[in-house]
Amino acid sequence: MKKIYLASPYSSPDKTICNNRFCSACKAAAKLMQDGYNVMSPIAHSHPVSQYIGNHLDHDFWINQDLSFLDSWADEIWILMIDGWQESKGVAAEIIHAEKIGLPVKYIYIKDLF
Repeated sequence: MKKIYLASPYSSPDKTICNNRFCSACKAAAKLMQDGYNVMSPIAHSHPVSQYIGNHLDHDFWINQDLSFLDSWADEIWILMIDGWQESKGVAAEIIHAEKIGLPVKYIYIKDLF
């Protein structure tokens, strides 16, 4: 079973945008799981966990957590192209890291999953 790291934007000063991005990541991850993929969505995992961490918006903390899954677990990285993905420092870092270690990068729209 293919292991997909599902990258998507998250951070915004607007908590509504963060929550909408979280919901989009969860929806996409759920669909991919139903389609038979193993999926790691850092946003789906980290959004609830961040509520218990004092530095919940610290980019360096979270990117270090996330990149370890690219290094040791993922077969591919899929970029969820929702609003903000092109401006996201995290998504950019994930793409660069994936390319550096030779992981295939795929770009998807959420509408194409359904």
